[in-house]
Amino acid sequence: MINGVDSTNAPRAVILLSGGLDSATCVAIARDQGFEVHAISFRYGQRHNGELDRAAKQAQLMQVASHRIIDIDLAQLGGSALVDSSIAVPKSDHVDKIAGDIPVTYVPARNTIFLSYALAVAEVLGSRDIFIGVNALDYSGYPDCRPEFIDAFQTMARLATKAGVEDEQSLSIHTPLLHWTKAEIIQRGIELGVDYSQTLSCYDPQGAGEDARPCGQCDACLLRAKGFAENEIADPALS
Repeated sequence: MINGVDSTNAPRAVILLSGGLDSATCVAIARDQGFEVHAISFRYGQRHNGELDRAAKQAQLMQVASHRIIDIDLAQLGGSALVDSSIAVPKSDHVDKIAGDIPVTYVPARNTIFLSYALAVAEVLGSRDIFIGVNALDYSGYPDCRPEFIDAFQTMARLATKAGVEDEQSLSIHTPLLHWTKAEIIQRGIELGVDYSQTLSCYDPQGAGEDARPCGQCDACLLRAKGFAENEIADPALS
């Protein structure tokens, strides 16, 4: 029995768990829908490791069936402020000042790579369901967070795998947060009991590991702050 769900009968879902607010909410939603959750996180050469500590904490708090941390070194490729410390993370003092173009925090092909690993894990586990916390409203303009990308990847997944070719029921990519504002995501997470004090949504946190604290000025921090403010509650991660 996991989270009140009979794991012998529950369908398995693979969920991308970054350690941030959105992915933690995705885990809670999948659990609420009756899935046995198998989380995967990535050590991909990011400039900080605080999010991985939060991912491990969330996996523990929500008692997922398994949690894999997969090593990929995207820092070898560069091209993003998140994997190259020589590129400054954009910061500002207000959410309205977030630039409208694709920012330097975009990691080339990251979600394509992450979903490909999730697809492989799903096939090994016999899962037909993958959850990812992409969002097309309150986000930083990343091309791999759009509905068109998710639809295209799902089509590819059904063509590229043995399970997709042979099984009567094809794999589905679930994006429950896709059309929600950050405030709506937080509201639903609170309803489902997500402990947001144990999440980190920052591109350039101060400190390391469990001691990492948000900078408060990057796009991710500003969008998170906007979401909590619209719910008229304090962000528990800042207390």
